[in-house]
Amino acid sequence: MIEFHPAWPFLVAALAALVTRGWLRTLFMVAAPLVGGLQFLDMELGQTRELQVLGLTLVPYRADGLSYVFGLAFHVGALLSIVFALRVRDTLQHVTALLYVASGIGVLFAGDLLTLFLWWEVMGVSSAFLVFASRTPESYRAGFRYLVYQVLSGVLLMAGGGLLWIQTGSLAFEAMELGSAASWLILLAFGLKAGFPLLHAWIPDSYPNGTPTGSVFLCIFTTKAAIYALARGFPGTELLIYVGAVMTVFPVLYAIIENDLRRVLSYSIINQLGFMVVGIGIGTELSLNGTSAHAFAHIIYKALLFMSMGALLQQAGTAKASELGGLYRKMPWTTGFCIVGAASISAFPLFSGFVAKAMVMSALIKDGHLVVWLMLLFASAGVLEHSGIKIPYFGFFSRYGNPEAREAPPNMLFAMGLAAALCIAIGVWPVALYGLLPYEMVYSAYDATHVLTQLQLLLFASLAIVWMHRSGYYPAEIPSTNLDVDWVFRRPLPRAAKWSRNVLSAVRDRLADIWSAFLAGLGGGRVSNSLGQTWPIGSMALWVAILLATLLLFGLR
Repeated sequence: MIEFHPAWPFLVAALAALVTRGWLRTLFMVAAPLVGGLQFLDMELGQTRELQVLGLTLVPYRADGLSYVFGLAFHVGALLSIVFALRVRDTLQHVTALLYVASGIGVLFAGDLLTLFLWWEVMGVSSAFLVFASRTPESYRAGFRYLVYQVLSGVLLMAGGGLLWIQTGSLAFEAMELGSAASWLILLAFGLKAGFPLLHAWIPDSYPNGTPTGSVFLCIFTTKAAIYALARGFPGTELLIYVGAVMTVFPVLYAIIENDLRRVLSYSIINQLGFMVVGIGIGTELSLNGTSAHAFAHIIYKALLFMSMGALLQQAGTAKASELGGLYRKMPWTTGFCIVGAASISAFPLFSGFVAKAMVMSALIKDGHLVVWLMLLFASAGVLEHSGIKIPYFGFFSRYGNPEAREAPPNMLFAMGLAAALCIAIGVWPVALYGLLPYEMVYSAYDATHVLTQLQLLLFASLAIVWMHRSGYYPAEIPSTNLDVDWVFRRPLPRAAKWSRNVLSAVRDRLADIWSAFLAGLGGGRVSNSLGQTWPIGSMALWVAILLATLLLFGLR
């Protein structure tokens, strides 16, 4: 059994980052995921630790199969992100990134809703500073919008947890059923951070405004912590099947027309989260294993893609498709690693995405959800287009521009190389990943039916994309602003609020004038609305008489 909470190495490293510099800070940062990861070698599952606080039973630590696989994935993601960011000389980013990772791990091992809420809020606040760290007017605005969403999620979680405690007398974070205001509020809190439809706009708004290194951290922890929370709290909730299906489809349309390649990857995150939400909604052991495996693989290949785009942004000064071209000659290693990430997210056989996504698709067929299966099949074809082809092609091979660039620094190449190696290793030897999953099972992704189905999908999707380019139906890569649901919060709602404020102000002024005229009539002269104005004694005596008469009337009833 471990001796301390898995989040403590990152908390210690965050404290050390405040007071150290140079190689010593680097040592603490790299040691945090390594020391934390070593705990997983002998972690005993099924263990909990309870704490009595003010009559409440809290469970600050609970280790089981679900928290284990997500926790291990978080440590791998943290190691990749930290190595990628080693050349950054920014205390703000170092401290907040380590706090962010620590709070994400705290969420995974929280056994009660109060502990979950505390880590949930730290995670939201600390991650906002990775957006602010770009120190541009756009990043400040995006960071504040991001913070609003994160705080709102925490408020909903606190309200739902409080109602649940009033109803049941327990704060245990266990599986629950929809049917009460408490469960709906908690589901909404989780869904907001998971990017549910209409609640998703903070992801493509904030992630591309983070620093080249900060966005790598952001793409890993918040949304995957929400997926874990959904898997813990709402497995088998049928509504999530349809919510997840919608999540897989609509981001494809945005990603196709988006010019900023980091925004493309942000929409791709929502698409991939949809597969995981579908698996949670099915709720079988196969589908929950599929969700866990997909989350594990997604953390690695999405980090790899964000690292390649971060390196591109840092070295070329832009990640806009309309300004890039020909960089495969100048950045050959980054190009190769990006292609590995693209193949993984597209679920090519022998890459990690193939062996992870297969379980959710198989669970859908076994559960009889043919229409949803077809929607996910369409979404898989879209993934090939926007992440499998668009990202590497427009990032490194197109001829839109010819920016000056050099190959990424060694630490960035090492982090990308490690991630690429893991993507291939998981795809070639999936048994290693399957052995980490929460439920025991015998499953083979490399059966003839699934391999042929996936290869056919990839082939016909590729042909469709080529035809769209040749025929001119594919949208051109041009600088543009694509309106998302957050347009409602940025434009109509503020204008409506301003109009309402003006109307209320006018009504208030009119009522004040009427009241002043009324008082003036009682006092026989004009009375100012100012609080400092002296009132006639006769008016005051009259109002006192009226007040006493009213009290007497109600007292006699």
